[in-house]
Amino acid sequence: MPSSLKPLNPQLALLQPYPFERLRQLFAGVTPAAAMSPISLSIGEPRHPTPQFIRDALATGSVGLSNYPTTAGAPALREAIAAWLSRRHRLPALDPMSQVLPVLGSREALFAFAQTVVDASRVGATVIVPNPFYQIYEGATLLAGAAPHYVNSLAANGFAPQWREIGDAVWARTQLVYVCSPDNPTGRITTPDEWRTLFDLSDRHGFVIASDECYSEIYCDEAHPPLGALAAAAALGRDGFPRLVVFGSLSKRSNCPGLRSGYVAGDAALIKAFLLYRTYHGSAMSPAVAAASIAAWNDEAHVRANRALYAQKFAALAPRVDAVLTAPTPEAAFYLWANVGGDDADFARRLYADQAVSVLPGSYLGRTVGGVNPGAGYIRIALVAEFDECAEGIDRLVRFARSD
Repeated sequence: MPSSLKPLNPQLALLQPYPFERLRQLFAGVTPAAAMSPISLSIGEPRHPTPQFIRDALATGSVGLSNYPTTAGAPALREAIAAWLSRRHRLPALDPMSQVLPVLGSREALFAFAQTVVDASRVGATVIVPNPFYQIYEGATLLAGAAPHYVNSLAANGFAPQWREIGDAVWARTQLVYVCSPDNPTGRITTPDEWRTLFDLSDRHGFVIASDECYSEIYCDEAHPPLGALAAAAALGRDGFPRLVVFGSLSKRSNCPGLRSGYVAGDAALIKAFLLYRTYHGSAMSPAVAAASIAAWNDEAHVRANRALYAQKFAALAPRVDAVLTAPTPEAAFYLWANVGGDDADFARRLYADQAVSVLPGSYLGRTVGGVNPGAGYIRIALVAEFDECAEGIDRLVRFARSD
C-alpha cells in the first residue's frame, strides 16, 4: 500500500488564488450573449506583433543550443542591457559584470529575489508591499518565510503609498520593500521626493528596495519618460545604488512576452548574492533568447512605434471610459483603473454576461487592510489588443455602463 504524502511546505497554504483563477471562477456558469465574440480586456499580456528582427535574431541564435548557457549570462547581453540602462536613464556607465544580471523575465526574478534577501530567522521578518499590487510580491514574501505588510494606495492620496505613515516598529523589522513604478494597476509614477523618502528610510533601517519597472517603456509623452529608481538614486549622489535593485523586461517594451527575458540591475553586492542564488535555482538564459534580447535592447525604433500604438488607443478610448466611469488617463503602463461606484466583481460578471467583455475586478488585486481593500470598487482594463478590438471592447463596456 503506498505511503501517504509527507507534509509539504506549510507556506504554500498561505497563498491566495491567483487573480485570473478567481476571474475564471467568477465567470463559471455565465454564458455571454451568443451573437458576440468574447473580448478580453482583463489580462496584461502584450498583443502587438513581435518585431520580425527579434524573431530573426532568435532563429539565428539557435546555433548556440548545443551549449549549456551560464547563469551569469552572455557578456554581450550584459553589456547591451548596461548600455541601454545608461542611455535610457542618463546614468554613468554601469559595470555590466557586477551591476547587471540577465533574468528569465521580471516575474521570475521578482519572486526569486525575495528568497535571496529575506532572513526568515529574524523575528518578525517583514516585506512591505503596495496595495493593490502584483501578486508575485505577496507569494514571494510568504514563501521566503516573511510576513507582508500592505501599504494602501488610495484615490484620496493620488494612489501614492503613504510611506511615512508606517511606524518605526514596522520599519525596524522590514527587510525588503517592493515598489512598482509605473504602477500596476494605477499607472502612477513614483516621484523624486518619494524616492528620496524611501532611500532615507532604507539608510536608517537597512532594508532593500526592489523596484519593478517592467512598464517603464509604455508612456504617451515621448519628451517625458518615467523616472526610474536608478536615475533617482544617481541624482541624489547615491553612488553604487546602495540597497537598491531594479527589474525590467522585454515583454512590454518589445512585445515578446514569450521570450521570457529581462534584467536586474543596481547594487553590486546584491547582484552578487542574487547570482549565487540563481546558480542553484537553474535560471540560465538560452543562447537563442540571449541573441534575440541583444537585438531588442540595441534598438529603440520598434519601442517608439510600440508606444505610438498605445498612445493612439489611450487618446481615443480613455476619455470615452472616463465619461461613464471615473477613469483618468494614467501616467504610464497600459491599464485604465476605472471606478465603477459599487461591487467590482459583480460589475465584471454582469459585463461579461451582457457584453462578452472581461475585465479584472480591482478587489482581486488588493487585500483588506484597516477595513479597506483599496482595489474594491475598481476594475482594471488592459488596452493590450490591437486598436479595433480594444475599441469594440470599450464600445461594449460604455454601452453597458450607461444602461447599468
